[in-house]
Amino acid sequence: MKKFVAGMLSFCMMAALATACSTTETDATTAAPAGGETTAAPAGDETTEDTSGKEIINLYAFTEEVPTMVQAFLDSHPDFAAQYAINKTVIPTTDQAYQPALDQALINGGEDAPDMYVCEEAFIIKYTQGDMASYAAPYEDLGIDVENEIAAAQIAQYTVDAGTNPDGKVVALGYQTTGGAFIYRRSIATEVFGTDDPDTIATQIGAGSNNWDAFWDTAATLASNNIAIVSSIGDMWNVVKHQPGTSAWLTDDEQLNIDPNRESFLDIAKNLIDNGYCNDTTAWQDAWFADMAGVGDKPVFGFFGPAWLVNYTLAPNCGGSAEGEGTYGDWAVCPSPVGFFWGGSWVLCNANSDKKEAVGQIIEWITLDTSTTGLQYYWANGMLSTDNYATDGIMPEGTYTSDSVASAVVMDMSDGTSAFLGGQNMFEVFVPANSYASGEGMTQYDENINAEWQNQAGYYAHGEVTRDEAIENFTNNVTDLLGL
Repeated sequence: MKKFVAGMLSFCMMAALATACSTTETDATTAAPAGGETTAAPAGDETTEDTSGKEIINLYAFTEEVPTMVQAFLDSHPDFAAQYAINKTVIPTTDQAYQPALDQALINGGEDAPDMYVCEEAFIIKYTQGDMASYAAPYEDLGIDVENEIAAAQIAQYTVDAGTNPDGKVVALGYQTTGGAFIYRRSIATEVFGTDDPDTIATQIGAGSNNWDAFWDTAATLASNNIAIVSSIGDMWNVVKHQPGTSAWLTDDEQLNIDPNRESFLDIAKNLIDNGYCNDTTAWQDAWFADMAGVGDKPVFGFFGPAWLVNYTLAPNCGGSAEGEGTYGDWAVCPSPVGFFWGGSWVLCNANSDKKEAVGQIIEWITLDTSTTGLQYYWANGMLSTDNYATDGIMPEGTYTSDSVASAVVMDMSDGTSAFLGGQNMFEVFVPANSYASGEGMTQYDENINAEWQNQAGYYAHGEVTRDEAIENFTNNVTDLLGL
């Protein structure tokens, strides 16, 4: 493990130096949905507003999403904006540029160090419970009555678990939730099962059963009609990797641990390929998107994912923007056979910042404010858009897509009715899904370990290695990578 940590720190320093050399004060040019894929942009883009006489709050992020939220906070809190200005640094996670730059900035400290920063699911544990956890300030040190406010807002527990440090202190919370469901084609459901009713389809796939028995029966029925139940092997991995009750990849004494739930993914992948239950696509590639539009190798029944997958991936790639165009309006959601979450972003404050109280006000507004003028309400009711905020500001309810947020209280106040989902209120499915998700069993090395496990599962599913060889290769590769 020491070898891996030392190597990463060395890489961190080199990458951060390279980033620093290319930094200019220009408009940042990256935008992506929370939990989704980031788009390429120049590393280290910074912007600083008019700072005359103001204190500077340095913000590090990997998309424009949180900076836009912070700007909305400033615009709605003029007294705060009169005292503070934001210096934002937006570095995409593409090419692994963000973490090294963030790490080096935190380590270097000084007036340019981040006061506030953003982390996503793939690496949140590193900053809350891992090597960089000491830099994260407990929310209680920011002037936030965090325990009571979490309870009052009914914040999804998995987001709290991932944002809690080894001392039991909350140091990060998310603004949205990414508990997952099964998102399926209504027309296929009607053709094969005689109905597109979400409750009926939920039973058909074994929703809430915590096993895959009914799902496989349904996959076989669909296959007999030349229909794939999912598009790719990876669609299933997004469920399995965070299945509740799954133990961490590493034990407390840093020994590699393959939990039975994760080991079962080998058989899941093999089953999908051997029986033609998927189109064998790759996430974020053209063939995967083609399946969303219904123009892939064969029809695909559904995808597993959270609300952001509906709003920011399926909808833009469905082949239309109104009912009757592509697959628009031909989708519905129902609970998954097992609970899971996929993606998400958490906001943190630097423990060494001298502006903790100010940062605390911003973070509280983004993550815990349940009023109709807080970020949670704006986000859940389609009132704020990262792409359009600079020109449009806060818009009336329903202007943009409604997203699933961290507070169940706000979700209960909000309407998730979606034309893309045939008029279904998706919040009725995604709110319970958040309670089924688990933030336990995560490590700071999951990003690398998960990638290697997916690789070996793919090799096994395609007959390139035996099951035992896949496990042996995985064990050897991870052991070498982490220096176990």
